[in-house]
Amino acid sequence: MNVARPEHAGRQASSTDVRNLRNRTVVVTGASAGIGRAIALRFGDAGARVGLIARDADALSEVKEQIAKRGGTALVAPADVSDAQAVFNAADAIETQLGPIEYWINDAMVTVFAPVWTITADEFRRVTEVTYLGAVHGTMAALRHMRKHNRGTIIQIGSALAYRGIPLQAAYCGAKHALHGFTDSLRTELIHSGSPIKISMVELPAVNTPQFDWARTHMRRRPRPVPPVVEPEVIANTVLRTALRPSREVWIGGSTIKAIVGNMFVPQFLDHYLAKFTFDQQETQVRVSPKRKDNLLTPVHELHRTRGSFDNQAAAKMVAVPGVLARLAPILAGGLLCFGFGFWTGRPRS
Repeated sequence: MNVARPEHAGRQASSTDVRNLRNRTVVVTGASAGIGRAIALRFGDAGARVGLIARDADALSEVKEQIAKRGGTALVAPADVSDAQAVFNAADAIETQLGPIEYWINDAMVTVFAPVWTITADEFRRVTEVTYLGAVHGTMAALRHMRKHNRGTIIQIGSALAYRGIPLQAAYCGAKHALHGFTDSLRTELIHSGSPIKISMVELPAVNTPQFDWARTHMRRRPRPVPPVVEPEVIANTVLRTALRPSREVWIGGSTIKAIVGNMFVPQFLDHYLAKFTFDQQETQVRVSPKRKDNLLTPVHELHRTRGSFDNQAAAKMVAVPGVLARLAPILAGGLLCFGFGFWTGRPRS
């Protein structure tokens, strides 16, 4: 079990481990803002050569400059991840200029906040093409290069919502569920082929990123993350640690653990709990302006930054555990409870 913090990941992984990233090529999709930006900067701090993929070339150039100021190296490779050929071309350019791709992190996403009956078919398609197929395209691009060199690590940025859908985010939840199934299938294929390529999925809680400032919404009030919320740098540190020591899955935050484990045991209870509480938890008290821009189809350049608008509510640290341990914990706890109950009831009475 680890506690991820926003400080440099050297405090979480040994300096020797981090040095192993020096001059290694890392690709990050969705690198222009939020979690992707935090991940790109963290790998840049570790001395990696970072390939930056997102739609907004100017925003990527800002990230590149930040990495350069910290002594790192980065390459801007603009692409809309929904366009498979654009992603393949970006990967080719990154490997040509930075060297063999050894780590690939799929982070790009878009979403729409609304009940299903108010989302259009085109909006569902767009969320799916970016959030799910974008990760598929990235994974395919990574495999094209990693299989040539017979090594590499792919990390999917997932979510607790890959296991437990919530109201107002059906398109996003569906995409993350699909990514989870895709990743499981690919993992079995890699094992069957004897490939040394590793694939991990990091399941996130709510994170303080700009998505809540620029995501499309059909609601009357502005969207917000469901508490508890964590800073994106915490996620970046966990991703770096996962790259150094890959796990099948990593679950970040108590809320993620409770959502996934709870859905394993009491899904119907969660249906009613989420229906009652999670609508209001995803909205602020601020009305949506008719002039509000969203990034579903085009970037909103002025909002490209690492953190969102909820710093005053976001945690600077959060527990991160391998999924296998989180799954076993309630089973072991139940077993111990049954054992204790059996021992107590079976004691001889004086």
